[in-house]
Amino acid sequence: MQVLYSYVYSMHFDQISKSLPSYMLLADLPVKERCFEQREALPGEPRCVVCGRYGEYICDQTDDDICSVECKTILLARIAAKTKPAVKAAKRVNLPLGDESFCIKDINFPNIPTLADSRISSLRTKLDICVKGDAVPDPIMCFSACGLPEKLVHNLETAGYCMPTPVQMQVIPASMSNRSLLVSADTGSGKTASFLIPIIAHCSQVRSQESTSNQGPLAIVLAPTRELCLQVEEQAKVLGKGLPFKTALVVGGDPLPQQIYRIENGIELIVGTPGRLIDLLMKHNVDLTYVSVFVLDEVDCLLERGFRDQAMQIFQSLSQPQVMMFSATLHSEVEKMSNSLAKNVISISCGNPNRPTKSVKQVVIWVESKKKKQKIFEIMKSKQHFKPPAVVFVSSRVGADLLSEAITVATGLEVVSIHGEKTMKERRENLRRFLTGEVSVVVSTGVLGRGMDLLKVRQVILFDIPNSIDEYIHQVGRASRMGEEGMAVVFVNEEDRRIFKELVQVLKTAGAPIPRELANSRYTAGVYVGSERKRKLSSRSIYLKDKLVIFRVHAIPEFEACADPTGANCPRLFLNA
Repeated sequence: MQVLYSYVYSMHFDQISKSLPSYMLLADLPVKERCFEQREALPGEPRCVVCGRYGEYICDQTDDDICSVECKTILLARIAAKTKPAVKAAKRVNLPLGDESFCIKDINFPNIPTLADSRISSLRTKLDICVKGDAVPDPIMCFSACGLPEKLVHNLETAGYCMPTPVQMQVIPASMSNRSLLVSADTGSGKTASFLIPIIAHCSQVRSQESTSNQGPLAIVLAPTRELCLQVEEQAKVLGKGLPFKTALVVGGDPLPQQIYRIENGIELIVGTPGRLIDLLMKHNVDLTYVSVFVLDEVDCLLERGFRDQAMQIFQSLSQPQVMMFSATLHSEVEKMSNSLAKNVISISCGNPNRPTKSVKQVVIWVESKKKKQKIFEIMKSKQHFKPPAVVFVSSRVGADLLSEAITVATGLEVVSIHGEKTMKERRENLRRFLTGEVSVVVSTGVLGRGMDLLKVRQVILFDIPNSIDEYIHQVGRASRMGEEGMAVVFVNEEDRRIFKELVQVLKTAGAPIPRELANSRYTAGVYVGSERKRKLSSRSIYLKDKLVIFRVHAIPEFEACADPTGANCPRLFLNA
């Protein structure tokens, strides 16, 4: 590690060292490794040229003010990238038509073989890709097939992207043809990378070609939660490393001056929540003139009442951008709204949207509210059924804190909680500890339910079932990423009757066992009416003249044996995995 020199004021270091005790010498103080360890700069103090925090050190190679080893590494990487020859980007052809000028991007490269229409249709069918729209570009089979910068392709390989997922195969070429998109795909299918890759390629191309001094943002990604924004920005940094591509994270909980400073010093991508971005637009002079790409991640959530006005206000401040909308759950209302944001939209659907991913095994347990804690303790004490790291979803912030403490006391496991009332610093630290394996369980409200890429998680427990089936699908989806198998354990009782009908439909579609109490509830009436007579229930059943007659069967191989021979008080804990 190269030496970092501390600032010394008023007198020479040798003179100071003679007058101070050994424990106060600057040489004995540990050098701050990470940017977040450094404090904010006070008025008149030097600022880090990378992040704007207190510039406690001077880089020995550039004499620039920096705050930590992390920012020094970033600074040197930027300098190294500037000295490299610019990567040649795809040619753009400007065709003046009348009083307008349109920019057409050629994405069909002569060295890439093209498929016949019949083979393209067959490929989409095999990959479970459905498209709607005019002149939809063909799917790609590899990342190098659409003219990405060589450095970006290298970054993809380094990050473990060997080949594109089905959603990436179709979305990337469609996005690079400058078309607005409405994309629905399974949770964990790679939607985030499918919009970041075209954004990074576009920004790199613009910066390498422009002759002006404009350093304003070129793209905006909106997301509903701070955690999701943080994850998207981190992934953008990894994929954009070594390219003329800088990001700014604009979320509540972080100091606003630092975010403004970051944007003013020149960035290409803003990743933020609607509320904080509105604050920047209303109270500060943030120039969005050159923003040409606008992404709404988890668009169904962003277009709900809480975010809709803010999202529309941000959109109206832009000048006819390319709009890309993504979610695992889309409905007709969202599709109608998308038509008001953009024209000639391409709709892309991959997998089974509006349904939990097939790779997640759903285990629904009927548990009365008073017995929920005891049930989750039993699961986490069982080596057979507890598969850490695990995420536990609850409905309230207070409940998250209380349950995390209770699990620690009852099981001895180290547990953290994440919710909206915690500071951004606490949320980041708890999420970091969970993702790095320091703790095996995180108890969270819905802030981790959407879009979060929790790669090592293979088990989620829905302690409190969410209010809508869409949120249920998103939370269950945290148990599987990129098709890997996972398990979702769901607690349900009569208090969740608002979601019974939709829940039974989802479980039937997935072929998951349905608890007897849920199947027999009056709130699921009508779900079983139809031509199909035999249903896979958690207890055996037969139909007599359209009347459902339940016969309890005590020797059920999928479940642990019931202690009560009558079956009336059978706890029916969980599936034997």
